[in-house]
Amino acid sequence: MLMNTLYADNEPSRAEIDAMTGPVLLEFGAPWCGHCQAAQALIAAALSPHQAVCHIKIEDGRGRRLGRSFGVKLWPTLIFLRDGQEVTRLVRPDDAESIRRALAQIDAAP
Repeated sequence: MLMNTLYADNEPSRAEIDAMTGPVLLEFGAPWCGHCQAAQALIAAALSPHQAVCHIKIEDGRGRRLGRSFGVKLWPTLIFLRDGQEVTRLVRPDDAESIRRALAQIDAAP
């Protein structure tokens, strides 16, 4: 899957996330967040060879339950899942290489 550039219209439930199979990247943030905007090119560069990874952008904030269920406090927070289980996470990544390493932990692609 290619990188999503838009936040999901409907926030998935925690049960839906937990039931997902395969590699999943959850990206929590907000469209107006400067840190989130700065990370977009890094995420795109790291994600491009990982076509099997399902990338879901979730707008986080007050009243958003999914982010709270994952303990998200700063944006962007990237949560890397394999078969519904968290493998690792990055908070405010500032280089593509750390994202690549995290993606390698959930995906068999190079």
